[in-house]
Amino acid sequence: MKSRGTSPTLAPHVTIHVSGKLFEGHLAYLDQLVQSAAECQLWPQLDLRHLEELDRAGLLYLVAGENRDFGIVSCPDFVREWIEHEGGPAAA
Repeated sequence: MKSRGTSPTLAPHVTIHVSGKLFEGHLAYLDQLVQSAAECQLWPQLDLRHLEELDRAGLLYLVAGENRDFGIVSCPDFVREWIEHEGGPAAA
């Protein structure tokens, strides 16, 4: 997904709560929500506070999109560690 020019610092925010599992089969729907927010000139923030499990595809989606297509808030430590390990924005 390409950003639609929505600036995270200027745009109103919308929070998308992701809980339970985030697997490859869930990504099309999640991406649809992220794209819809961007089309409405909203900066999507993924609240991962209740995320318990994710697969590699889910992890790579988060790594690729964080701070580009969406923000991440309330991220469990294990997810943040994996994002950093994959070279995500927080690793810098």
